[in-house]
Amino acid sequence: MTTQEIILEKMTPKHLDGALELSRQVQWPHRREDWELVQSISQGIVALEEERLVATIIMTPYGDDTATINMVIVDAAMRGRGLGRKMLEEALAEAGERTCYLVATQEGLPLYEKVGFAATGETVQHQGEPLPVEVPGHVTWSESGDHAHLVTLDRAAHGHDRSALMEILRKRAKFAVIRDAGEIQAFAAIRSFGRGLVIGPVVARNDSEARALIDFLLAHHQGRFVRIDTDVSTNLAGWLTGRGLDHAGCGITMRRSGAARKEGKPTYHRSYALVSQALG
Repeated sequence: MTTQEIILEKMTPKHLDGALELSRQVQWPHRREDWELVQSISQGIVALEEERLVATIIMTPYGDDTATINMVIVDAAMRGRGLGRKMLEEALAEAGERTCYLVATQEGLPLYEKVGFAATGETVQHQGEPLPVEVPGHVTWSESGDHAHLVTLDRAAHGHDRSALMEILRKRAKFAVIRDAGEIQAFAAIRSFGRGLVIGPVVARNDSEARALIDFLLAHHQGRFVRIDTDVSTNLAGWLTGRGLDHAGCGITMRRSGAARKEGKPTYHRSYALVSQALG
């Protein structure tokens, strides 16, 4: 059988049950709700063999200049036939001139390199039931009027427009914040995901703020299974292990350059944790 006998379609909500089954095959923890979140702000592609869903890929745009490529799965019985390459090329065509990011496994690395992606770093996953920690006194829960400022800080840290993603998180996540002279200067979100909860994004000016935000969320969710994904450059890995969140895997952060991007204003904020490996 060749990929010409397989039909590619735009992903819609009707495909989510099949996508969920495919992710279970590769032992991902995603729930249907997790697939729905990504699909709702993205352009996805599915491959069908007759009516059976056998592959997925999603392109999540952030404004006109950036995107992530994610949820890349090919059914085990269909691998080695060029389907993954065809799906990737379709997703990149949807991305157009955007600079694209993804988190790759060692297995997927050669394919991504062939289409122009280059490794830029490493993402590490930590998870488990957190050890007891004290609640930092200078961290509070966000208030109803804070959302616009959170969007502004998120854009400052990431350099592109994630307002659609942040609007979804406003409805699904709880936000902790640090205020300085009455202004929000750092924030972190926690929401349901997979086996329990996931912390991210975490946006802060320095390591101390990032750790305080994470401690605040851990302290309020004792006894729950918590996951956090962070870039190795944040130096949070050892600290997270000390908080009871064990190292549970890693991925290779990759980038494929698109059209030249406009330089934004310098910022003191940075990202300390991902929303997810799919969404950055």
